[in-house]
Amino acid sequence: MKIIADLHIHSRFSRACSKALTIPNIAKFCERKGIQWVATGDALHPVWRREIGELLEDRGGALYLKDNSSPTAFCLSTEVSCIYKRGDKTRRLHHVILFPDLASLDKVIQVLDGRGFNLKSDGRPIMGLDSEELLKILLDIDPRILLIPAHAWTPWFAIFGSKSGFDSLEECFGEHSKYIYAIETGLSSDPPMNWRVSALDRLFLISNSDAHSNENLGREANVFEMDKPDFTELRRILVEHDNSRFIETLEFFPEEGMYHVDGHADCKFYCEPEKTKKLGGRCPNCGKLLTVGVLSRVNDLADRPVNPPKPPKAAAYRSLVPLRELIAEALGKSKISKTVQVEYEAMLGKASEFAYLMDLSEQELSEKCRPEVALAVSKMRRREVEIQPGYDGIYGKVRVRDASSLRPKQSSLL
Repeated sequence: MKIIADLHIHSRFSRACSKALTIPNIAKFCERKGIQWVATGDALHPVWRREIGELLEDRGGALYLKDNSSPTAFCLSTEVSCIYKRGDKTRRLHHVILFPDLASLDKVIQVLDGRGFNLKSDGRPIMGLDSEELLKILLDIDPRILLIPAHAWTPWFAIFGSKSGFDSLEECFGEHSKYIYAIETGLSSDPPMNWRVSALDRLFLISNSDAHSNENLGREANVFEMDKPDFTELRRILVEHDNSRFIETLEFFPEEGMYHVDGHADCKFYCEPEKTKKLGGRCPNCGKLLTVGVLSRVNDLADRPVNPPKPPKAAAYRSLVPLRELIAEALGKSKISKTVQVEYEAMLGKASEFAYLMDLSEQELSEKCRPEVALAVSKMRRREVEIQPGYDGIYGKVRVRDASSLRPKQSSLL
């Protein structure tokens, strides 16, 4: 059975997150998207933890709504922010933690509470805790717990980030690096970029939405072959690097991520890594330092050329554009317009978003949506897109090539 899993999201208790991120809403939006297994997010937060206990029950390997109002399965998870001094540098790293069950989660909460960390201040708690020490604590509590470095390449809060990260897993986690089985690539990188770093071959590259709203659930995700959503099987797949069961990741086009290339948002300036070096790393308009993006950082650590062959045990991947954006392109409207929203809702009444993006044949597309939208989906599948890259916190823009030609010609009156 194909399981689409989004294993890193947030709740309404994280900063800058939608108040509509409730457990029932998350479950329903996953059905619309075509996601079978989703993270709870923010499981360390006391109020969210209470709601998890009130609304969900463990049915062996995953949690489900007690009232059976949705088939969506949940995986206990959180993101944490570790800010600490290592050497002569302040490190700011985000990590995703996945828990096998409620008992394991509650033991972690008890230990972190006992160490004085404020778990109620934010769904993604900030802890002055070295990443290696955090991993040791988790493994001592329950060796089944998984820690996965989040959005690994983003500049400000990532293990390989240009602003506060490390150059290797070993530098960050020491002898405990062997217990890291996967990293999250983040929106601004994709698998081929990561394949350039041979030290990552032993890991799985996973992709998740890091959603701050229901609408963004599944914007990146993972596809597993499982009988049903099951933490034990997930852990086995990652630990044993079983690429026969890890089918593929579903990715942004990495240029769309908000930190893909180097740039300075205030001056609306961006550039490729080679130009950054010629500029001495400074904005040509104001002289301030550019935010060094993911592409540059990958170049710095890479020991393979651009577009290397797929490593033998790597999972496959495919790049997608969210359905709402494709509808907007096809209709020549804003993705937040009423016209686009009406069409989007009508389409989801017939099939899930992932079905449109990946599974439906061209004949089925033509039967379920407007001809121009069907053409936009087909072009996206063929990677017929044009992209303006993201930089310094500004998302890139992906457009279907020759999108205007998709639209019906308007007749004119003489």
